[in-house]
Parts: sequence; C-alpha cells; structure tokens
Amino acid sequence: MSSGVLEASLDFLNRMQPFALLVMRLVLGAILIAHGYHKVWGGFHHHMDFVGSLGLPKWLAYLSAGTEFFGGIAIVLGLFTRFFAAAFIIEMAVAIWKVHFKNGLMGNGGYEFPLALATIAFGLMCFGGGPWGAMFGKSGGWKAR
Repeated sequence: MSSGVLEASLDFLNRMQPFALLVMRLVLGAILIAHGYHKVWGGFHHHMDFVGSLGLPKWLAYLSAGTEFFGGIAIVLGLFTRFFAAAFIIEMAVAIWKVHFKNGLMGNGGYEFPLALATIAFGLMCFGGGPWGAMFGKSGGWKAR
C-alpha cells in the first residue's frame, strides 16, 4: 500500500472523529437511561436498600439513580456531557470496587462491562460530546482541526 493511500485512509478516519463522539454519547446515554429507569421509576427503595447493604450511606442512591437516568438523558442530548461523564466514572469506580471486583474481570457479574462503560465515559469527559448536541460554550469542548 502506498503512503498516499494510507494517508487518505487516515485522513478519512480523522474526519470521522466527531461522528465517533456522537455514537459514543448516544450509546452510553441509552445504556444509562435503561439502567437508571427502573431505579427512578418503581424500584428506588430496593436500590436504596442495596446501596445501604454495600456499607454506603443510603442517600447515595439518589445520586446513583439520578446520574444514571437524568445524566443519561443529558448525555444523549449533549447537555453537560463532561460533567455527567465524570459523575458516571465515579459511580462505575464505586460499582467495580463494591460489587464487581470480587467476581474478576470476566466472571459472572465481573467488572468488564462497568469498566467498558467507564472507559467510554472517560473518552467523553476528555474530548467532550462532539459537535452535535445542545451544548453550552463555544463548541462543547470540540475544536475543529
């Protein structure tokens, strides 16, 4: 493969970066909404009891459920993406520490899925949500190259 073809391929991939951020934002937001929905609408007392059983203050269940459901909606819309991504990273760190780590990376109930979600959130926290969305500020953290 000549270097010109390789450079053209890489240039195409570089132009796809804003679209990749949009896809990451939509996928992470949809997963957060799905996981937070039952906590906010109908199962909150069970979630609060579960958080308490982990040795954490029960009031943290409000932050957890809110981060997942309302933060997921905000991430999908591109609102405060970096803030909610950071909040979700903290939530996943606690979930891995308190619930999943004992099961190993790939075991039943392991931490591979929470780690993958936290990694997506880390990318959104570092790069922003991309150019498409209801953002505040000049470009929502995305600068055209």
